[in-house]
Amino acid sequence: MNYHKRKFRAVINTVNCEISSETVFEYIQEGSVLSAQYQGGQVVKGHISGLVDDQGYIEMHYHQVNQKGEVSKGMCYSRPEILSNGKIRLHEAWKSASGDISEGSSILDEI
Repeated sequence: MNYHKRKFRAVINTVNCEISSETVFEYIQEGSVLSAQYQGGQVVKGHISGLVDDQGYIEMHYHQVNQKGEVSKGMCYSRPEILSNGKIRLHEAWKSASGDISEGSSILDEI
């Protein structure tokens, strides 16, 4: 699975998540190396770096700055699902490594 130049938007999040449907992720993939920039909603600017395995699963780390001027970081695991329209849905489980050290989940759909 290749995520190069694909864009995603959150459709479902746990309450403790700063990303929202206003947050857009733009992925770049070179081989198994994945990176992304994202922004929108409460997130002023965010970056992702990670790896994609043969089944399209992603292991990544993120860091972002929110509207309050706070920096947060953490790790995330994403499981892809191919939707009936051919687009990708990502089922994410994340854990913050800053602030309240919370955990949560998100679902992102390709736009």
